[in-house]
Amino acid sequence: MNTTTYVLVPGFWLSAAVWGPVAEALRERGHVVHAVDLPGMGSRAGLASPETDLSSHIADLVDMLEGHDLRDVVLVGHSYGALVTTGAADRVPERVTRLVYVDSGPLPNGIAQADFEGPDARAANEELVKTRGEGWKLPPPPWAELAADVPEVDDDAVAALVEDSRPQPWLTAAEPVALTGAWQDIPRTGVLCSFSLHQLQEMAPHVPVFAHMVGDGWTYVELPTWHWPMVSRPAELTTVLESAGL
Repeated sequence: MNTTTYVLVPGFWLSAAVWGPVAEALRERGHVVHAVDLPGMGSRAGLASPETDLSSHIADLVDMLEGHDLRDVVLVGHSYGALVTTGAADRVPERVTRLVYVDSGPLPNGIAQADFEGPDARAANEELVKTRGEGWKLPPPPWAELAADVPEVDDDAVAALVEDSRPQPWLTAAEPVALTGAWQDIPRTGVLCSFSLHQLQEMAPHVPVFAHMVGDGWTYVELPTWHWPMVSRPAELTTVLESAGL
């Protein structure tokens, strides 16, 4: 059996723990798995500061890849984590054999994560940062409300999300993406959960934030569920990631 090295990067608010069932299942299948706590999150929550931004997260992931001398890596980013994985792959493409985007994708240059849902959503989040986040942190979402219509996510799973969550340093969302394009030579897999391939193909020509999610180098897998499939459908996501690493 082929052994693949996976590096799993979480999205906003969450730590490596959210990957727990997926990471464990991949290890049981003989793979090497590194689930990442970004600076300011999880076990590294004490590193959070008003200066924690996207660039610092990218630099930290690059340091991790180089420090462990990881090569032929399948680099998996969920949600905001995709900005971090794309940025790291852009800097050390020789270490990455495939990029996997879990219900996410690479943003074009000059666009920040905070811009993804449009100006109204950004303004609402900036108000939360101002009123509830000491001016530099975005509070975690109401997990129970988000999971209310997701039958696969029970009370225990919601409680785990609440316990794992930390406020997200706002500069990680507000700093625009800056890429050289080196990442675009790496094969890419999109795992589509909250929207379909048909929807993506319809949006990409007209919605700038989806512009990099079509074209050569992409393969797609549809895994319909909510935005956090590692919580709602971990077994299926494990199978998808293992297939991507072959």
